[in-house]
Amino acid sequence: MTYQETIDWLFQQFPSYQNIGAKAYKPDLYNVEKLCAIFNNPQNDIKTIHVAGTNGKGSTCSYMSSFLTEAGYKVGLFTSPHLQRFTERIRINGEEVKEDFVIDFVAKVKVQELDYSPSFFEITFVMALEYFKQEQVDFAVIETGLGGRLDATNIISPIISVITNIGLEHTNFLGTTIKEIAGEKGGIIKTHTPVVLGTKDAEVVEVMENVAKAKEAALYFSNDALDTPPSLLANYLQENYRTAHKAIEVLIKENYINTIDVAENFEKALQNLYQNTGLRGRMHLMQEHPRIIFDAAHNADGIKNLLSNFKEERLFIVYGSSNDKDFDAIFPLFPKNATYFLTEFKNERSAKIEVLEQNAVKNELNAKFFKKVSEALTSAQNTAGQQDTILCFGSFFLLENLYEIF
Repeated sequence: MTYQETIDWLFQQFPSYQNIGAKAYKPDLYNVEKLCAIFNNPQNDIKTIHVAGTNGKGSTCSYMSSFLTEAGYKVGLFTSPHLQRFTERIRINGEEVKEDFVIDFVAKVKVQELDYSPSFFEITFVMALEYFKQEQVDFAVIETGLGGRLDATNIISPIISVITNIGLEHTNFLGTTIKEIAGEKGGIIKTHTPVVLGTKDAEVVEVMENVAKAKEAALYFSNDALDTPPSLLANYLQENYRTAHKAIEVLIKENYINTIDVAENFEKALQNLYQNTGLRGRMHLMQEHPRIIFDAAHNADGIKNLLSNFKEERLFIVYGSSNDKDFDAIFPLFPKNATYFLTEFKNERSAKIEVLEQNAVKNELNAKFFKKVSEALTSAQNTAGQQDTILCFGSFFLLENLYEIF
């Protein structure tokens, strides 16, 4: 098969959360254990760093990966979803997985007579593990898919666990309270393995302290990090920076990495973040005059944190969302003095115009509505002044469409 035929087959054969949502979720480790066994359990031959949380996983993973890259290590990075190319999910020192490897791996899976139905995420994750093993990485930074305890990535035995924060999302899978969701995310904590927590929320801390005590795992907090985040970072990214920084401090303490100038390497890591990790969609400035910013904020906590950075600006907001979000929690966060361009995007999970309009009217927003992302962005550009800000957020799918335009 060609590479494109391989990717088409992957999406057709295996359910993808990216495309069908909740129906793709597999809440156990049976499939991934069987898949890993086919490839002689590559997870056992890699030093892994495991990152869970409601928001901030991707940027925290990227900060750590970039830091380790700048420190001279060979670093694998597994994140999801991808924005434009499947290969974005699997990287080593910023370089995406080779297409030939993807073709070869899928061919090996195809010849197996599987008596179970793995998900797209499970296949992709095991692909990453096998790639990192073959390439003999020094470390692999692994982002969970959904939750923690029953997430496919929880088959690994990491050298450190990192939990960014906890919010009310995916409540149909993870629980309806902060404590319940924290318990699921805390499921990545392993016996005698240090864990870094990126939030001081009292309910979350209580849960994590109990889990860490039961697992005899040393618990560290991000606000104890030795360095102050650069002021140029957005508010929510500063917390992710602290969390990544503290995790690196712990790895030095545990003698997994050499004692090095942490501050200097983090400065380089931020300067070369895109080159080292491919991270996009986090306060990504696309254009000046007017400013156009893309951000992946998509749930109530993430959107609240994002909007806190724009207290003074005249805002023109391009927003599109998946249809499974809590609009009763999200729409009241939108500032009344902004102008809105609400749009569907090219994915069957997109919230429909009728739903967006209903919520906009209920919350008395000044909004226009569009079937195409390109039309929404063009209208925003035609409306905003040269000194204004066009802020685009709501979904990775929305960003995928926007990056195609830019």
